[in-house]
Amino acid sequence: MAKRPNQKSSKKSPAKPQTVRASGGKDRLSELQRLIELMVEKDVVEVEIEETGTRWRVRRKDPHSVAYAAPTAMAAPAPTPASMLPASAGQSVAVAKEPQGEVFKSPMLGTFYRAGSPEAEPFSKPGDRVNPESTLCIIEAMKVMNEIKAEREFEILEVLVKNGDPVEYGQPLFLIR
Repeated sequence: MAKRPNQKSSKKSPAKPQTVRASGGKDRLSELQRLIELMVEKDVVEVEIEETGTRWRVRRKDPHSVAYAAPTAMAAPAPTPASMLPASAGQSVAVAKEPQGEVFKSPMLGTFYRAGSPEAEPFSKPGDRVNPESTLCIIEAMKVMNEIKAEREFEILEVLVKNGDPVEYGQPLFLIR
């Protein structure tokens, strides 16, 4: 028999909603812990999950995954005495220099954008000095625009990627010092 809204029940209802909430919180905490463990295991830097009424964004900073690193050293050819080089070759060797600096790498894969919109000025350009909170670029991943921050102070020497190009995780984006 269905109970009408204005009828009173002689039985007291158990405090189920509070119990469900408490265990739901523990379940969510264990889900979050499992998500973080999976991120570490699969070497994922950032995850965003949206469920009904809840949005989680987890980003990790792993000590072994660095956003910037020194470029790999290449073995230089053995020096040739200047007397053995033609005069024009000696001059071109003096002009050609190896780029000096470090490489700022992409923290994620997606599409690289230098500015917030096609008409806007680029966030950063060669010669700019940036601080840890400076936005360097935007990387669009799964229709989400992710602002990429400098995370430390440095000078931008060169932009290595063209606007609108796809980038991979770990791909060099900027030459910095």
